Amino acid sequence: MPDTASFCASAIPNGFVPVSVGGPFIEVNGPFYARLEGQQLLLGFRVEERHSNPLQMCHGGMLASFADMLLPCAAMYQTDTDRRFLPTISLQIDYLAPARLGAWVQGQAEILRSTRNMIFIQGLVTADGEPALRISGIFKQGPLIGDGKDHDPFLLRS
Repeated sequence: MPDTASFCASAIPNGFVPVSVGGPFIEVNGPFYARLEGQQLLLGFRVEERHSNPLQMCHGGMLASFADMLLPCAAMYQTDTDRRFLPTISLQIDYLAPARLGAWVQGQAEILRSTRNMIFIQGLVTADGEPALRISGIFKQGPLIGDGKDHDPFLLRS
């Protein structure tokens, strides 16, 4: 399986666009791509050599980082409340299957409950369409991001 950036960039599914999310850590470990289906954010990445473990499967730490970005990013698109920084309180991951080198990893999530102080979210991550992770998390309603009114930070809505 080719591991060049040009292969990976050309193999991104239709409708997905690169997004800047998560600061310098994700900038080094990404890139991530997003697409909006209705109010549902789909976030994904292609497993490259640099994401893999010695068995040429996506490292569990990379998948955990992806899950930790997916859940709060999905919340940005599913709520009409002010946009806030959502630091992680708790993140649960069930690793169901590997994501092999070259696989398209994609996730989606839904808000289960939102309170004044916390958001509870769950999601599913697939690798080439097969379930790879079941995830859930609790995120603190942190400080506003900007004026709190940007509900399309990835510019996915027409």
